[in-house]
Amino acid sequence: MAVSPAVTTLCENSNGVFLDAAKLLLTYADNILRYPSEEKYRSIRIGNPTFSTKLLPIKGAVECLFEMGFEEVQFISNCQAETHLVFPKSASVEQLRLIRESIAAERDQRLRGGQPVQPAVQAAAASASASASAPESSAAASIRPVSPPPPQPSSLESSMSFFVTLQSNFQHVMLYENPELQQKARSCIPHQQLSSAAEHKLKEVKEADPECKLGKEDFLVLELLRWFKQDFFSWVNCLPCSSCGGQTQNARSLSPTTDDLRWGAQRVEDHYCRSCQLSTRFPRYNNPEKLLETRRGRCGEWANCFTLCCRALGLEARYIWDSTDHVWTEIYSVSQRRWLHCDSCENVCDKPLLYEVGWEKKLAYILAFSKDQVVDVTWRYSCKHPEVLSRRTRVQETWLLHTINGLNASRQQSLSPERKKELTERLLVELVEFISPKKPKPGELGGRNSGSLAWRIARGETRGADSGTSTQADGYVFTPTEKEKGDRLLHVRYSATKDQYCRVSNDSEVIQSWDQCVWNKDSVFRKVESDWQMVYIARTEGSSMGRISWKFDFAPAGLKIKSLSVMASSQTFHSGKVCWQLQAGPITTEFSGDGKMQSFQSLSGSSEFIVVAGLSGGEGETSWQHTQLFRQSLKQTEETSFEILIHLEDA
Repeated sequence: MAVSPAVTTLCENSNGVFLDAAKLLLTYADNILRYPSEEKYRSIRIGNPTFSTKLLPIKGAVECLFEMGFEEVQFISNCQAETHLVFPKSASVEQLRLIRESIAAERDQRLRGGQPVQPAVQAAAASASASASAPESSAAASIRPVSPPPPQPSSLESSMSFFVTLQSNFQHVMLYENPELQQKARSCIPHQQLSSAAEHKLKEVKEADPECKLGKEDFLVLELLRWFKQDFFSWVNCLPCSSCGGQTQNARSLSPTTDDLRWGAQRVEDHYCRSCQLSTRFPRYNNPEKLLETRRGRCGEWANCFTLCCRALGLEARYIWDSTDHVWTEIYSVSQRRWLHCDSCENVCDKPLLYEVGWEKKLAYILAFSKDQVVDVTWRYSCKHPEVLSRRTRVQETWLLHTINGLNASRQQSLSPERKKELTERLLVELVEFISPKKPKPGELGGRNSGSLAWRIARGETRGADSGTSTQADGYVFTPTEKEKGDRLLHVRYSATKDQYCRVSNDSEVIQSWDQCVWNKDSVFRKVESDWQMVYIARTEGSSMGRISWKFDFAPAGLKIKSLSVMASSQTFHSGKVCWQLQAGPITTEFSGDGKMQSFQSLSGSSEFIVVAGLSGGEGETSWQHTQLFRQSLKQTEETSFEILIHLEDA
């Protein structure tokens, strides 16, 4: 009797196909069981002709390898990357033995001439095949599970590699469902604190807008993102030297130890210190349990650990893989009935065009993996669909559709009819969403914040001054509302503690989040110090400079500045420096961030201006903390951190 969805799927093949595949699968398993210390028996090159012709095209075969414990690993050979399936030393031999015995039992039954162990499954498959000719809607047809066709010979290697990537990620997300691991994650998360903050913000929004349809879960997501970025996880460019504490550089790759492999670190970086000639090892762990302890890494580690934290709090989450080398998370909003883009590296939510527009990525394939299904979500993240389609050349579109449907059919066999219906309805909503490309929002227009400047430039994920170009990332612009036009007044305040703007001159309209009204930002984020009960905006870790600006434009309303007053507060430590400026055409005026209201007659008559703050300097590893904007105690809920008062007149 099959003990796994993978073996159940394998049993759906015809007798001859099943027996051929089973023979090879049992050989792989038996070699490991007989020779546990022989490394050569633990690795399968997917380009191997036997594997590519006798296992890869067979329904359920590769799934069995993954359920045995095999993992996808990239090796470099003769300057080329090769994909292998590897049975790591940390994998459970008992699990391998269990899958092996299930396959062997089915094989023995068929060799004796008896009925297959899975007659019901085969009957269901036949029934599904018979119903395929029945009329149905095009939407339903596009998501009906079918067997993946074999790849075309011209793209065999590419299809095999892509298939293994799909399988590997689909298997990996099942780690997040481990109850003990979820409990370990919950022990790291200040759930009550985040929940209380979410309730408080929901109450504020409901008071300002009684018709608001958002739920507490939506605000919990925002709080979890903020906590993960600011208090829990840290970004690694290069680790400080473990001896002298000096700067290091990533010199080469090192061989992983047995313990590294146990936690999925197939790659280990050598961070070399030129001062004391010491190497500091940086294993790139792929096991979220280990990441709860190390709490550091780059986007792979961030998304891996954050997705686990989401599942630990009961949020329905899925892991997002981007073929252009980035990963993040999506969370399903019950109140909004849609999936929300969440990038823990950037602390952003619901800004899916950030990568294509803000980072200028050339997207091709973006896939979502959850415990229940795989979904091609590329189109959510693009407003340039024809360009993206022209780059999707790794595999045939029909092959990808059939393969995804086959994976989903296998995974969903044990789901209830109600859950299957729910997933189908959600998918239909997504397909409708994907049809019409969206227009970018202000928060999606800036370059990447996480990582060092050199690293971001090397990846081509910066804009403006970072990359040496003159491209301006257009963001939010304050323009007068009808009320403000009539009153000839625009008055805005920002509170760092509440993290909200109050547009006093427009019936005290409230806008949540510091970056929602920003014209341009680079390498800055909002830091909450839970231990010191302080909050401020600072440079991102590892950055030498940060910049943030706000823009005001009155020309469309036919108005100009009569008088202008600005109050900004900033603090510096050690050699840190904050430079405040007002820019209006060719005029640039510097002013202090001493927290006092200052008037600027020199800007009278101007129809637009920009407030700019530049952050630089500081010392050592914590130099990013030596320049702070709007520093406030979390207890000072009524204090204003930033204020602009503008009286207007006809142009």
